[in-house]
Amino acid sequence: MKYAGKTIWITGASSGIGKAVAIEISKEKARLILSGRDKEALVEVSDQCKRNGSTVQVIPFDLGLPESVKKAARKVLSQGGSIDCLFHFGGISQRSLVAETPLELDRRIFEINFFGTVELTKALLPQMIKNGGGQIAVTSSIVGKFGFPYRSAYAASKHALQGFFESLRAENKQNNIRVSVIIPGRVRTNISQHALDRSGKAHGKMDPGLDKGISPGRSAKIICKRLKKERKEIPVGGTELLMIYIRRFLPALFYYMSSKVKPL
Repeated sequence: MKYAGKTIWITGASSGIGKAVAIEISKEKARLILSGRDKEALVEVSDQCKRNGSTVQVIPFDLGLPESVKKAARKVLSQGGSIDCLFHFGGISQRSLVAETPLELDRRIFEINFFGTVELTKALLPQMIKNGGGQIAVTSSIVGKFGFPYRSAYAASKHALQGFFESLRAENKQNNIRVSVIIPGRVRTNISQHALDRSGKAHGKMDPGLDKGISPGRSAKIICKRLKKERKEIPVGGTELLMIYIRRFLPALFYYMSSKVKPL
């Protein structure tokens, strides 16, 4: 897979891993569509990508608002042409206990992380199939593989994404739809600062574990290299990724360790 000349739509492109991936791919002179809620930040990312030789269109929208997702999809599809790749990096995390989290906050997290992502995918999938195929990548998380304290709705939404996109892959092999699930561990982004607390407000703090994670730029290089190879799962992070395999092969050890890990 080469991205030169391809049309690639990247959500969550205003910051973090999505921004870093957009900049990394722009070095290959692709046609990029960058989305997120922060138009000003998207324009700054767009300028960097243009300097790398890519053409860029900025389409701001809010994953948590269904009509905003539909409007963005209609705008892009109305322009004609084809979307070769759809890379999902938009989402929000959580920092609150199950017992203190109101159900409306669980629903809000699912609306952003799961339903918004699924809605955009469904809007573009028929066109991708009609045009002979395409590549879709979705960002899950290490906690998309297991539950973790203070992350109940976030972990659940990431489990849901795993199930949905693995089903999509299985259904569309004959349609040449290639699906990759990205599984970040600790990457030094602002995700914990924007995570929702029990009142629905921003957590406003950098998690110590995340602060020691790999940089977004480093994660982007790993992700892009593996996307080109069309890997079905793309773990990215440090030694914390070992928890995935401990959970699978040594569950008793996992349960012991997870009870000892500081969640914040």
